[in-house]
Amino acid sequence: MYKRILAANDGSEGAARALQAALRLAHAFGTELHMISVEEMPNIPTTIDEVVEEEQEAHKRFGQVIARAKTEAKTQGVKLTAHIVKGHAVPAIVRFIEGGKYDLLVIGYMGHSALYNRLIGSTTDRLVEIAPCAVLVVK
Repeated sequence: MYKRILAANDGSEGAARALQAALRLAHAFGTELHMISVEEMPNIPTTIDEVVEEEQEAHKRFGQVIARAKTEAKTQGVKLTAHIVKGHAVPAIVRFIEGGKYDLLVIGYMGHSALYNRLIGSTTDRLVEIAPCAVLVVK
């Protein structure tokens, strides 16, 4: 059914549940599983040191996320390829999907208040709207 599955993982509980669902699907369909983590940079960094510091922090955090994900994948007999990209989550993930020709994006749902969603929106909502492939949202 699906040939290339991409799981988005920001290290949150919702992302962990999404990864579990993606692992089950990849195992069931015998398909490729990739995972993307987006290293968000400050909108307007004041110094190069600020950029370097943010980058080091993200690599440290995502290194742990990737290690846990690969351990889970191995125990379920799934090969997982992890990617860290820089940018803002929604456009970075959409570009990555387009470039990799993924046919399913698996993302976690992170509940926010109705006010937050009306004022700011959520990454999940925006990805459901604009992702160029099927999207599975895991609660």
